[in-house]
Amino acid sequence: MVTRTRPRPLTGRPRVSVVVPCYNYGHFLPDCVRGVLDQEGVDVDVLIVDDASPDGSAAVARELADADPRVTVIEHRVNAGHIATYNEGLAAADGDHVVLLSADDLVTPGSFARATALLEAYPDVVMVHGFARTFSDVPPPARTAVTGWTVWPGAEWIGRVCRAGGNPVATPEVMLRNDTMRKLGGYDERAPHAGDFLMWLRAAALGGIGRVNGVDQAYYRVHGNNMHTSQFAGADTDLRGRHQAFEIFFTEDAGGVPDVAGLRSAASLAVAREALTIAVSLYVAGPSDDDKALAGRLVALAEEIYPPAADSRLRRRYGRLAHRIEQGRGPLVPRGVSAFHKRVRDHVEWRRWRRSGVESAVRLP
Repeated sequence: MVTRTRPRPLTGRPRVSVVVPCYNYGHFLPDCVRGVLDQEGVDVDVLIVDDASPDGSAAVARELADADPRVTVIEHRVNAGHIATYNEGLAAADGDHVVLLSADDLVTPGSFARATALLEAYPDVVMVHGFARTFSDVPPPARTAVTGWTVWPGAEWIGRVCRAGGNPVATPEVMLRNDTMRKLGGYDERAPHAGDFLMWLRAAALGGIGRVNGVDQAYYRVHGNNMHTSQFAGADTDLRGRHQAFEIFFTEDAGGVPDVAGLRSAASLAVAREALTIAVSLYVAGPSDDDKALAGRLVALAEEIYPPAADSRLRRRYGRLAHRIEQGRGPLVPRGVSAFHKRVRDHVEWRRWRRSGVESAVRLP
């Protein structure tokens, strides 16, 4: 059963090891590391792992290490890729708890004390997250007044995630017990596009999941060099990666989770439904040629991972919309009206996610 409770103050002084993988983000490193070193109520150490960046990131990292003994650096001579870089850093972390923080992201003031207080109060919780606020240049002021804690038994959290089909957790706001990370063994190189999501599922199979509510625990930077530069760009890759993460988890890690077969089916349905929903959205307001190609890939993915989707209401609606466009009859809804309605729905869902930490299952737009 889900527990919702008032927050309790941190009484100990745990050590948090922060791994900062970096590739060509040297200009972001000083702000990222400063936000970690300024955390109050905990002891911190920072390990920067530079993956052979050609932009001079390693030199910036060395300067930070020279200025503060809590900072150390690993420099790759040859680029190893992001999964290997993550895992090398995580394997070296020896604090009580561990955070993986991209060099372009930030943690908010008090983030670590808030997360470790929950871990201290609930020994069966293995992972804590919160809300990661997006920004592109200068982060807005952070909310820092905790309104409460939510603690899910791991199996219940997994069930909610499977039924929604989405990943309700980013990365910079996550803190794991280090002994849990040791059991997990790091990121799975078979899931390069959804390795974090697979990690969260595997963690939930080992214990409870906690969330700090009402605050901004971290900042996630959105810019032209990450995967979120347009609304649906890479949607098929993202959804296929998410489905792959579910499949690996249910095949290898979910032995102690009740109703594995039912949850596996629910997860496939949810991902297929999201793929079809996006495909329909692309056609509602009139698709470009690229939109049509993406919609076709999404429909094929939905039918591949959940065959009954081929005869679903969403699939039939997509077919009608596609036929209408092929006949040159234009979209059913003017683009401006469609965009306005979508912004309203997205904002309502975003507020729900920020408040509760659990996404809703995708519904037909």
